[in-house]
Amino acid sequence: MSQSESCANVGEWLGVLRLEQYCDAFQSAGYATLQQCRSLTPEQLECIGITLPGHQRRILASLNKTHGNRDAHAVGPCERSEEKGRAEFLGADRPLPATPHEKSLLQDNGLCDVSFFFLFCLCVSVCARTYRYEGTLHSQQGSFYLPNTGVLASTMKEDTSQLSAVIKMGWLDKNPPQGAIYYQRRWVKLDADYLRYFDTDKDVYSKGIISTAFITNVTTVGELKFEVVTNNRTFIFRAESEAERNEWVTVLQDCTSGRQRHTVMNPGSPLAPDYQGYLELKGLRSKLYTVVASDKVFLYKNIDDYRIGLGITSIEMNVGNIKVSDRRSFDLTTPYRIFSFIAESEQMREQWVNAMRDAIGEALSNSEVAERIWAESSNSLCADCEASKPEWAAINLCVVVCKQCAGEHRGLGPSISKVRSLKMDKKVWTEELIQLFLVIGNERANSFWAANVPPSEALSPSSCSEERRRFISNKYRQGKYRRYHALYGNQMELNHALCINVQCSDVLETLSLIFCGADVNCSAGLDSQPTPLSLATAHSQPLQAELLNHNLNTEEVDAMDPEPYPLPPSVSHNGFLFKTGSMARPVTERKAKEEFSRRWCTLNDGVFSYYESDKNSNPNGALKASEIVCLAVDNDDKHGYDCTFEIYSESERLYLFGTDDSEVRSQWVKSIAKTFIPVSAEPLLRLSFERIGKLMCKDGLNLQRSKVGWFALEGSVLHVYLEGSQVEEIHLRKLNELSIQQDNEVMVLVGKGRTLYIEGKRKLDFSCWCTAIQAAAGSGGDTLHEQQLTETDIPVIVDSCINYITQCGMVSEGIYRKSGVNSRVAALCERFRRDARSLCLREGEHQVDDVSNTLKRFFRELDEGVFTKQEFQSWLSTASKTIQDESTKISEYKHLLNKLPHVNKATLQALINHLYCVQHFSDENQMNNHNLAIVFGPTLFQTDGKDYAAGRAIEDLIEHYKLIFEVSPPSERGGDFICTVYLEEKAPSAEKHVKIPGSMTALELTLEILDQRNIPIKDKDYWSCWEICCKEEMERPLHYQERVLPIVHSVGTESHLLIKKHPAMEAITLYLCKYKTTESLGAKHLGFGPHQHTFIFLFVKSFMDLLNHFSFFPTVCQSNRPEREWPVKNLKVYLGIKKKLRPPTWYLCCETQSEMREWYATFLSIQYDGNVWPQDGLQHKRVSRELPDTRHGNVSLIPLRGSENEMRNSVAAFSQDQLAVSQSTNHWE
Repeated sequence: MSQSESCANVGEWLGVLRLEQYCDAFQSAGYATLQQCRSLTPEQLECIGITLPGHQRRILASLNKTHGNRDAHAVGPCERSEEKGRAEFLGADRPLPATPHEKSLLQDNGLCDVSFFFLFCLCVSVCARTYRYEGTLHSQQGSFYLPNTGVLASTMKEDTSQLSAVIKMGWLDKNPPQGAIYYQRRWVKLDADYLRYFDTDKDVYSKGIISTAFITNVTTVGELKFEVVTNNRTFIFRAESEAERNEWVTVLQDCTSGRQRHTVMNPGSPLAPDYQGYLELKGLRSKLYTVVASDKVFLYKNIDDYRIGLGITSIEMNVGNIKVSDRRSFDLTTPYRIFSFIAESEQMREQWVNAMRDAIGEALSNSEVAERIWAESSNSLCADCEASKPEWAAINLCVVVCKQCAGEHRGLGPSISKVRSLKMDKKVWTEELIQLFLVIGNERANSFWAANVPPSEALSPSSCSEERRRFISNKYRQGKYRRYHALYGNQMELNHALCINVQCSDVLETLSLIFCGADVNCSAGLDSQPTPLSLATAHSQPLQAELLNHNLNTEEVDAMDPEPYPLPPSVSHNGFLFKTGSMARPVTERKAKEEFSRRWCTLNDGVFSYYESDKNSNPNGALKASEIVCLAVDNDDKHGYDCTFEIYSESERLYLFGTDDSEVRSQWVKSIAKTFIPVSAEPLLRLSFERIGKLMCKDGLNLQRSKVGWFALEGSVLHVYLEGSQVEEIHLRKLNELSIQQDNEVMVLVGKGRTLYIEGKRKLDFSCWCTAIQAAAGSGGDTLHEQQLTETDIPVIVDSCINYITQCGMVSEGIYRKSGVNSRVAALCERFRRDARSLCLREGEHQVDDVSNTLKRFFRELDEGVFTKQEFQSWLSTASKTIQDESTKISEYKHLLNKLPHVNKATLQALINHLYCVQHFSDENQMNNHNLAIVFGPTLFQTDGKDYAAGRAIEDLIEHYKLIFEVSPPSERGGDFICTVYLEEKAPSAEKHVKIPGSMTALELTLEILDQRNIPIKDKDYWSCWEICCKEEMERPLHYQERVLPIVHSVGTESHLLIKKHPAMEAITLYLCKYKTTESLGAKHLGFGPHQHTFIFLFVKSFMDLLNHFSFFPTVCQSNRPEREWPVKNLKVYLGIKKKLRPPTWYLCCETQSEMREWYATFLSIQYDGNVWPQDGLQHKRVSRELPDTRHGNVSLIPLRGSENEMRNSVAAFSQDQLAVSQSTNHWE
């Protein structure tokens, strides 16, 4: 070490290291020069007052490089040379004057200021030069060169600017690696880690980089040349002079000497980069091996070059920005260049983008402040949700928070919460602010802010954004949980107390006063110190001044009632329970008594704890109320202990407890539920629930944002409480649809007028909820009211079988008398019993006789039967009586009917209605009233068939159906027909069975299907009903006023109705608006078939001509007489090509899609007098259709299956022209 270096002033040295704040500490300890500091140890630095590990390592590294390594090497002649010293930046106490070359170099880089040059030389003299002797440092600390470590410890990040300092740079000629005889001129830079070469001295990104860790030898070869040797490659450079060549060789040898050599970099090592792999760089048309390491991105030609330390360039991410462009592409933007990358897949792109954004955050971050703030133990946990290592803070509220909570704090606005980063907002963190956070800390801050938090409202690290938003707003905007100051409500006294308190050191009291209403800008009553801030400054209270300064413009917390926020009733309970070990999966097997252990359990202050015994003071485990998400009560005898219950936690753990006393279990369940169910959802606690807890959900009105819902399952009813609403009931057995999407972990409940989406945020409790809800929604027993029901309280199995037979079996001979295949009937019964809602009976897949026997077996096996055990004898007695006056007998039947339970009455009415329809087809099916009564009498009364009274009762019900069930005469309304309609595609999942009255229009059918599927209609949604002919590949959109029933009976078995959007309706309406006043439509060139080789021109002299007739004129004919002519209103226009046509059916070929659309629009406008679409759209037409009642007049069901003759013969409502509807008539008489 030179004398000048030994005597270097400690203050200057610390300034170079950016640690000048320790200058006084060094001088107080007697360290004035670097020579005196050479033997410092970490323990001595602790005594001096340097406690941060990063600062200690920076100081020791500098001393190690400046002193330790110098002792191991002799001073070379080049160090005596003033010019060489200048080239290597070997400065003394005062820097030498800059040479012209150095001045030009600085000017090229925009650094011509003399003061900066002094700082630059001093920095390099103390730090950069020592890279010649840094073997020990790299072996211990892992200096950042890619092949060695890849990832740099965060505590060393502040040193990267020094480690990357340039040791030497200049122009050199480089021999290409292929060994060509010519040289390429390159600008070369050497730092401690890499030798880089560039095209020009202005370039930021290099052409190539060589890791100094892989350089094995540097020697001179030939005239003015030297070679840099690695294990795999040799690079030859040529200098402009002998002296310059020698300088490069010496500097390179010094830089690489004493360093641990590497032969290969193993990408799978523990110190591997953050992310690595191949990316395609746009413009190169080749993939580069890309490595993201700490705060840099490195580019290599391939993985082999990466392993041997030979790269292309590196990108500093402190100036980078990431922008996603398309599915697999993204841009890394810097001030100097845009790197456009293409990943292998969209998923890989997201991973690359996240890795590079993390690198940007690492480049911009500084962990010094965070480490100091976390030194206060309570600051290492988020003040709101207790997440570990929070990196953000609300500097005016004096709380340290995590990233998720910081986002919600920003939502409050800077007038309430001023959010700053511990790592990136370094300028904000003054010494006073850091000390303020250390003095207060999250624990003391929360003694004010969170003094009255109900356990059910407390956050956890896994809480969703909605919960965080509500809690943080309550906590800081409304001050809902704060501890009230004794002077709350008295503004004058609060201001006076604030002025007094800022003169002492109690900053927590000042925080309490400010956020209980004290005015930070109030008058202190003194001319010299007019405000509390000036008072704090005058009395030397910097922490008080810092707190006041950050709250000068803070918005006052919303006014609240003087009474503190009411806590839920304090729940305490204790006693012995038997517990198994906690589990991470649902309990599917029976737990024997031997698997339970006796534990003393307590419930106090919202914490459920269990101990080894009642003598122990330390619990074996504990659960906070905020961690409990679900509580389930098991069925008796499910496990070894008769009465068990399950607790599910936020951390995906299940706790099983048991006892033999049902009363003890009930008390525990009620007590635990009270601790975590919010007060607003208290009605749920009054239920005899089997399962209760919270789930994330969305309803049909707002699918953009999830909300927290509180659910309780009681029998087959799911009780739901959503914030801001009343408790609702969902009858699970009456759902239209219940499905679970395993990929998205979403359960969909579709009921009458509402769809609820329940999300599986936590897999464990969600899967158990799904199992419980599915079981509750299924058939719960063998009585009628325990079955899955329709909206009209008819069992789904009954409704499905009746609908199927109505469509497919009304004319089947011997229906209900013939037996089906027993195995198929048993299978159908089992599927209906498991989940009737999921089974859809289809023609071809299921047989009529199998379905009819399934219906009979269901009624025969019912517990208590349709007529109930209490009343069925009365029914038989009434049937046995010989009463001359039929009206008296009918009155008795009506009286008995009204005594039946609601579900029994609705089911009986639906069945008798169906049988009444069946007997009208007795000529074909041979099943009249008497025959049906013989079959269904013993079935419904569950007798052996020997009692004729059962059959007589059923015969009376069928014969007098309209009178007993008070059905309106059939002449009042036309009969309804069941039709299969599809939504958007012909698929089983899109199939809907609809009862179509004779008056129903296409618009009404469309709206009914959309209502059933809860599909909202937007402004420009042109939903229409279409007639689809699959065989002939054509389709026709029905006019919205067109009657549906004639279409249903005119189509064949290979056609169907489909509800979908009309893609061209908007264009059609615009076209008609544009040409509605046009007198002449001009000539149209159309193809004319079936003679496809003949082309014709259609001439229309005026709009009224087209209105009257549609005419064809052959091209070869010069007369005005058309070849063919049809009334336009009698035409039925299809879109598509109909095959194997015979006259009088023709088709027209248009040259363009728009031309065809214009022709179709013209036809439609003429046929309906310009009324093509509802003027006010579908939204205003959408009304709730009345559910058809089950009276005979509404459900005169006519089969729509079988041959065309069978279908048309059954439709007595139509005249000879099957395409036109006549007046409604009685189809049965």
